[in-house]
Amino acid sequence: MNQVVTLQRGPIRSALSAASSRCISQDLSLSFCRRAMSVASTHQYANNSQHDTSINRHPAINKNIWLSRSLISKSLNSNTNNSRFFSTSKILNDEQNPSTSFRGYDLSDSECNVPPNIVSRLGRNLHLQPKHPLNTIKTIIEEYWQKRSGESKSITFATRDDLDPIVATHDNFDSLLIEPDHVSRSKSDTYYLNPQTVLRTHTSAHQTTLLKEGEDRFLVTGDVYRRDEIDASHYPIFHQMEGVRMFNDDDFASLMFTSNSDGDVKNLTEEEKFKIVENDLKNGLEGMVRELFGDVEMRWGEDYFPFTDPSFELEIYFNDEWLEVLGCGVVHQDIVKAVGRGNQPGWAFGLGLERLAMILFSIPDIRLFWSDDQRFHTQFESGEIVTFQPYSKYPPCFKDISFWTDNGDDNGESDSDVDKSMSAFHPNDFNEIVRDIAGDLVERVELIDEFVHPKTNRVSNCFRISYRSMDRSLTNEEIDALQERVRDVSVSKLGVELR
Repeated sequence: MNQVVTLQRGPIRSALSAASSRCISQDLSLSFCRRAMSVASTHQYANNSQHDTSINRHPAINKNIWLSRSLISKSLNSNTNNSRFFSTSKILNDEQNPSTSFRGYDLSDSECNVPPNIVSRLGRNLHLQPKHPLNTIKTIIEEYWQKRSGESKSITFATRDDLDPIVATHDNFDSLLIEPDHVSRSKSDTYYLNPQTVLRTHTSAHQTTLLKEGEDRFLVTGDVYRRDEIDASHYPIFHQMEGVRMFNDDDFASLMFTSNSDGDVKNLTEEEKFKIVENDLKNGLEGMVRELFGDVEMRWGEDYFPFTDPSFELEIYFNDEWLEVLGCGVVHQDIVKAVGRGNQPGWAFGLGLERLAMILFSIPDIRLFWSDDQRFHTQFESGEIVTFQPYSKYPPCFKDISFWTDNGDDNGESDSDVDKSMSAFHPNDFNEIVRDIAGDLVERVELIDEFVHPKTNRVSNCFRISYRSMDRSLTNEEIDALQERVRDVSVSKLGVELR
């Protein structure tokens, strides 16, 4: 119920707004038509990720609310050089000698758009690393729902946090009623291993499978993947948690007894049942938010996700501003019927762990979650929510790149030798090239100028790339090498013409 009306009112809303302005924007986690709305839905109510992580309500990440390498070293050396996570020479070597196969999938196939730097992080599972901020948030939420269940074993939530992030395209999109032409299915948005297989864009990809297996109440946590912009709150990998609860007559009887109602479950209308489900969802989520943020002001708003009806968003007033923290709704009846459960009512919610952790721990840059630096990890050894203390701030290195993104009227003025049959330029494709080459040394990529030639109608973009290491100063020489590679690969893969 993710990456909703005013640009200044919450991450998800900004996503929708940004999406609309581009025709079909870029955020399905989950929204429709307005890609932000799409993004929110497809990439999940939450991540508020990739992305739904932005503390400042960034369009691409927040609409995902609903939008690896080896594990952290067992012994982190106190020597800064040894704990350094990013090496320019290693980046260049890895980029020039990528593996072409992964778990039987051909990464060099033209239908595959999963780069080596993404493959290298599959299986790192930050949410399972004890005392990691993401694991701390996950644990608090899981314990809350189990505690809310009380002594009744009948409403205990199953926790699934180790499900494979490689899923069928059908499970990620079709089973959740996401249209075939939805923007979130674009290869500029989603990582495809082949047309039938993707890296999940939201944890909702497992919803129908678990419902078919007979699970009635479950919490699913995992890493999700989405191509997106590059800045302090967006990352191609983020983590989401989804909760689902389906209701039977015993559940309704219990809720009616709790509310001192003398009504008979058999006399409840379908409308009354769905209202009970909606109220239980909202009450439960409000309690969860208080568990995380304390006694904060909250407000509910209507939203849209293809897999829930009705759909809602929850915002909180925190640090002097309204922030969207999650999306939710009543599970769409078409989904319930498709999994063989008739018209059984139930609810679902989704949220982004990075988004919540960045707010609660005051972590300013999403890249820090992936750091191996002990100065980061030792701050969270208590397993409690504490304020992050910055330990370094090295200067950035800026590099600009300008290129023509198309051939305009093709009246002969262009002297480019690039393949003119290549697909239309999309910023996410350029961002992916930069990230694949520079890894986490790239802090931000922003469009600083766009020019349309008055005669040829050719479009020129100028992007500024900010490079910054989290643990050392960068040299112009090493960044020049990376920048040159970015220029070369942009021409060969995107078909742009450098200026």
